[in-house]
Amino acid sequence: MKTISIYGLKNCSTCTKAIKWLQANDYAVEFIDYRTNPIDAARLQQWAPLVGGWEKLINRASMTWRNLPADRKTPATDEQWLAIAAEFPSAIKRPIAVTHDGQVFLGFSEKNYALQFK
Repeated sequence: MKTISIYGLKNCSTCTKAIKWLQANDYAVEFIDYRTNPIDAARLQQWAPLVGGWEKLINRASMTWRNLPADRKTPATDEQWLAIAAEFPSAIKRPIAVTHDGQVFLGFSEKNYALQFK
């Protein structure tokens, strides 16, 4: 059985749906709540280019992002993006699915998971 690591928030309904879909399709799931176990900076920096950049990894449509002060909404460096992720973990897109071979997928939809994990 293949294992998929899911990074997200414990109370996130989308994360729960992703986990249930994976389990129903014979995947073992390792769940990491990144509010209680923050994702380290090196891993976030590794993932950002794999998913299309910081603009994709940080959910700029989230309520957390919308509530940020205006001066925080224009990060220009990795360090500024990382500071947002560290201070506001709920701004990180979720779920983040990581395969055993290092592929990284953001968000959840049954259609996309069926394409990615079948």
